[in-house]
Amino acid sequence: MRKTDFWSDYELIDSSAGERLERWGDIILIRPDPQVIWNTERKNPLWRHAHARYLRSNTGGGKWQVYKKIPDSWQIRYRELVFNVKPMGFKHTGIFPEQAVNWDYTADIIRRSDRQLNILNLFGYTGCATISCLKAGAKVCHVDASKGMVNWAKENAASSQVADKPVRWIVDDCAKFVAREIRRGHFYDGIIMDPPSYGRGPNGEIWKLEERIYEFVELCSGVLAENAAFVILNSYTTGLSPSVMEYLLGTVIQSRFGGTVSSDEIGLSVTDTGLVLPCGSTAIWRR
Repeated sequence: MRKTDFWSDYELIDSSAGERLERWGDIILIRPDPQVIWNTERKNPLWRHAHARYLRSNTGGGKWQVYKKIPDSWQIRYRELVFNVKPMGFKHTGIFPEQAVNWDYTADIIRRSDRQLNILNLFGYTGCATISCLKAGAKVCHVDASKGMVNWAKENAASSQVADKPVRWIVDDCAKFVAREIRRGHFYDGIIMDPPSYGRGPNGEIWKLEERIYEFVELCSGVLAENAAFVILNSYTTGLSPSVMEYLLGTVIQSRFGGTVSSDEIGLSVTDTGLVLPCGSTAIWRR
């Protein structure tokens, strides 16, 4: 399992009975996690002294139960990157801290390249991967269907002092945008894909990752430059194993461009137990 050891402002303190105990800067949050199926003793006193806990509803969704006053938003750092954290509906904060291992991976490729790489970040969310690529010296096209998420990504870019770097912020359906880029003859040296497990398109189309991901990766191969450096595919869908994702990139990308394909789970170290909590999977194609 791949993980990062470079967080200082984020910490997964403990996990038990379907919940995580986390530190985001100085703020302690308890959030649900269906992967946490063990019911171990909650010895850490912070379980009883958290600032807020996200409670799921039996009818869907949920809400934050606030025990201590917390700001509407606050900043946390990862290395030279600065992100704005905001407690949102459906338990999210705007950051998936386990993805830091992929931010470092792509940043290393970009810094080692003998040319400026042009990166396409699809389903870019609040822009953490985009900002890491910009900081490393790449050009980036950031695409997300939510205007609110793209605006949040712009805030993060400003906080990380990369707002003046070569970046395009696109509010659009990712598949439709890629299809237009193919028609325009635009190509990219690297593609980051972080598609949702389930969602709806702008016209109510239902997106289920397992059903749509093959055709989507095939589509994206049409904007990959002949001398491209990498493709990264992330998944939080438990039914889509790393090996299946690796086979997918091998079938679609490696068969055309050569190179190598690998995959693994990514995770977060748990301070109180020393274990690593699985938080999703990543498949990577490299030239």
